[in-house]
Amino acid sequence: MSDNLYALIAAGFPADPAAVFLDLENGPPLRYREIDARAARIAAVLTAHGAVPGDRIVAQVDKSPDAVLLYLACLRAGLVFVPLNTAYTAQEIAFFLSDAEPAVFVCREADCETAEALGREAGTGAVLTLGDGSGTLLEAAEGARPDGTAVARRAGDLAAILYTSGTTGRPKGAMLTHGNLSSNALVLRDYWGFTAADVLLHALPIYHVHGLFVALHCALLSGSRVIFQKGFAAEKAIARLSDATVMMGVPTYYTRLLDTPGFTAEAAHNVRLFISGSAPLLEETFAAFEARIGQRILERYGMTEVGMACSNPLDGERIAGTVGFALPGVSVRIADETGREVPPGTAGVLEMTGPNVFAGYWRLPDKTAEEFRPDGYFISGDMAQMDESGRVTIVGRAKDLIISGGLNVYPKEVEQCLDALPGVRESAVFGVAHPDFGEGVTGVVVPDGPAQLDPEALLDSLAGTLARFKQPKRIIVVDELPRNAMGKVQKNVLRDRYTNIYTG
Repeated sequence: MSDNLYALIAAGFPADPAAVFLDLENGPPLRYREIDARAARIAAVLTAHGAVPGDRIVAQVDKSPDAVLLYLACLRAGLVFVPLNTAYTAQEIAFFLSDAEPAVFVCREADCETAEALGREAGTGAVLTLGDGSGTLLEAAEGARPDGTAVARRAGDLAAILYTSGTTGRPKGAMLTHGNLSSNALVLRDYWGFTAADVLLHALPIYHVHGLFVALHCALLSGSRVIFQKGFAAEKAIARLSDATVMMGVPTYYTRLLDTPGFTAEAAHNVRLFISGSAPLLEETFAAFEARIGQRILERYGMTEVGMACSNPLDGERIAGTVGFALPGVSVRIADETGREVPPGTAGVLEMTGPNVFAGYWRLPDKTAEEFRPDGYFISGDMAQMDESGRVTIVGRAKDLIISGGLNVYPKEVEQCLDALPGVRESAVFGVAHPDFGEGVTGVVVPDGPAQLDPEALLDSLAGTLARFKQPKRIIVVDELPRNAMGKVQKNVLRDRYTNIYTG
């Protein structure tokens, strides 16, 4: 019996083949009866370009039904899907192509010329565009002759690689297996009570665990309908809430809904569950939401390497500022720096093990070994506390990590780009509270000698080097950075100094 995640997904398709899977803003819906044939034809094109099971398929494409089908096609053909943020620059993509060594790079039509040049330099087997025009992947798929069944896969075979930034500035590819994704999807479907009667409002990106795996897998395994919006706009979301039963979002979505007059209890009366993740939900947002809508947001905890690990309960007390309990089948503990479990109520590092935990970092065996305890627990790097009942509260994160708008930003990568700019002697990048993004990426730079630095000019210089979400919201020029007796930059001092820069 195959452990291919695609086979599990297909088994969840509704009995009515005409049932809608993706309910689109414009154009006809994608129905469940269309999924297998269309995914099979896309898979046939990929294999015709030399891709064989286990090969990587890198995709930097806009959110669309065809992008979802591309992912499903990779699963069906036993290929390893590698989604990239559409904000990544050519310089960043060059690294991903050289590291992943994909058989095929699928890009947007508008990026074709640049993508082909990057593909040639990296030795990529083929570069295809996802679109309706002549010569595109979709045109080729129309005439393709697919194989009849999904390729057999074992639970330990790779299904996807998702890159997450590293503290050294080099992104790491988290290897997720068919078993990882299947186990997490089944648990979340049951834990959150998904059924075929549910309708999911989906405004998340699909290059990220939250939108691609958490949201879509829950819907697919339940045969649910998905209101598929290209991005989040409060007014558009409110307009469809009356038709939805579940909404998933990052905290920014909920703050923007609360800032919109049309967001009322009546507008949300049909929604049984609002889920928040990818960044900490402020207790003020939790309280304001309950006061406005009469519901408590369900906050959960996860990361690229493990999918979802903890969740507040569907039925039971949801407490502001906590991420709930370990999911079924997942074991979590709070440990000291040696991996020894600490008493309840004591802060320590959150560690976890279970079938959801990734297989390691792509081609980084030493880094993988560093992140696991001898007994198999993955060291998250997030600081947390656990009470006597097992409820987990995240009290801090890996020292340098910034989560802005639900996306991870590692300061080292931004600092390297700032330090390379003319006139910059050194820099420090950190996050402070931001009313819209949760945390705002903030840079402090020191001029090199008599150089006069213009913060706006520095920001402009980063535009072609860093993805937009990584770029500082503000840059401040100072004479020197605060340091401790060992000469280490004291980012805690900078955070305190500029803590109200976006909120004051």
